[in-house]
Amino acid sequence: MAAGALGINPSALLIRPSPSSSNQTQVQVPAVRSSIRSGPSIGIRARFERPLEELYKVRVERGVSKERLEELGVSQWSMWKTGRCRLAWDWHVDQQVYVVSGEARVVPDGGDGTRFMRFVAGDLVRYPKWFEADLFFDGPYEERYRFRAYGDD
Repeated sequence: MAAGALGINPSALLIRPSPSSSNQTQVQVPAVRSSIRSGPSIGIRARFERPLEELYKVRVERGVSKERLEELGVSQWSMWKTGRCRLAWDWHVDQQVYVVSGEARVVPDGGDGTRFMRFVAGDLVRYPKWFEADLFFDGPYEERYRFRAYGDD
């Protein structure tokens, strides 16, 4: 629902970074009176967190086309398979991964596990050098991968 539909002047919205964390944004909406019910006015506060992919510079292309896969030569990349497991991993070089089947849950190092990145079949993921994370696989998983030098795109 748009702010104007609530009777709020959109220019009155206050959007600012959260003082407690650099990865969050606060939106403060001024108190409004509802025409539906009488009573005290209410204020609405919302908190938006930046996606982990953005915070950790993990690039993702979802549902990659066959043409894109051919352009990158994915069929020639190395293959890796696993089953249900957890791996602590750190990247010493950039790595590009195409998820062939299954699903990976990626929890950045130092995270409490409540926030994670999820990659599924058809996703093309580029992990940056020095990224550290725990990888969780809940079942059969298969990927094609290649390592990239700094600046290769």
